[in-house]
Amino acid sequence: MATAKKATAKTETEEKKPAEKKSAEKKPASKPKYVAYISTYTQGDSHGIKIYDVDMEKGRFTEKDKVEISNSSYIAISHNGKYLYSITDFGVESYKILKDGSLNLINFAPINGMRGCYISTDFTDKYLFVAGYHDGKLTVLGLNDDGSIGDIKDEVYHKSLGSVADRVSRPHINCARMTHDNRYLLVADQGMDHVNVYELDINTGKVKLADIIRSDLDSAPRHIKVSGDGRYIYIVHENKCTIDQYEYSIKDNVPYFDKIETYTEVKMEKGSNNTASALSFSSDYNYLLSTVAGDNCIVIYKVNKADGTLEKKLELPVSGDYPKDADIFPGNEFAVSLNHESNTMTFFKLDLEAGTMIMNGPEIRVDQPNCIKFHRLGSAR
Repeated sequence: MATAKKATAKTETEEKKPAEKKSAEKKPASKPKYVAYISTYTQGDSHGIKIYDVDMEKGRFTEKDKVEISNSSYIAISHNGKYLYSITDFGVESYKILKDGSLNLINFAPINGMRGCYISTDFTDKYLFVAGYHDGKLTVLGLNDDGSIGDIKDEVYHKSLGSVADRVSRPHINCARMTHDNRYLLVADQGMDHVNVYELDINTGKVKLADIIRSDLDSAPRHIKVSGDGRYIYIVHENKCTIDQYEYSIKDNVPYFDKIETYTEVKMEKGSNNTASALSFSSDYNYLLSTVAGDNCIVIYKVNKADGTLEKKLELPVSGDYPKDADIFPGNEFAVSLNHESNTMTFFKLDLEAGTMIMNGPEIRVDQPNCIKFHRLGSAR
């Protein structure tokens, strides 16, 4: 006791130092846990969705599960984070996302048409939109509170220029996504070189044509993204490898899309076979990523959030053939490319301010990958 008493007799300053040091040495906050869902075609493999645990420290994937589904050409996660929806042959399927990221099948629903190529939901998770490349058909289905897919609410077939027109003048819908105010559905038609703007009746699920955003002839608008604040629309064009930026506004209850800029992703030299494919925002909307087949590269832009303009930070190869989709890991430290023709995923370490991207470990084999979605575990609302 005497020794202990002597110790406590030290100066007040000396006594406080260890306590202050101890309180300052807080453990760094652990990074959120994620899984990645990869949709694939299923020639010879019946498991069209692969599920991977994401190593956020090392920028790598580890396969944890796979789901039996045919030809999952595209997937989407509901805005409430509870459900995953997938294209499959002859329709769509819904899944409940479990706590560990695994998937439980809820139901299948037909779309009364050919297999779709793109799927998304409105911002209230009340409706599901399916884009049909092969038949040029937009399908709107209802969604139930338990995540199951209900009946078809509306169907729209895009019209061509007639039987004398060549292939590129026939409807090929490749994307359908809502504006962030949940008022208008933007539907990209590659064959007709325009984006149809449909007003959505939130009560019935019916859509009505409100406007048309026209792209250059033979440019083939493929995918559409909307800035985080909803003010800017970005359309990537497959044939011309360009991104068009529009400012979106509503005046007197009418939508306006004012063209701001066109960004050229890669040089289109004579004889080039380059085609643009993916378009995705980083999770914080600070960067916009696209991919180009032919040159087989990733292009990443920094987004000026004040006016939505894009500054190219890098244009570098993916070490694979036909990067059909790619995405930046949450946190912007890593990226992954889905190389459809070489049947691989390749991984990269990013320094976006310096404009560098270096290979991050060996490729991972996955047959005919189409689409990737990151999901933060525990994020369901």
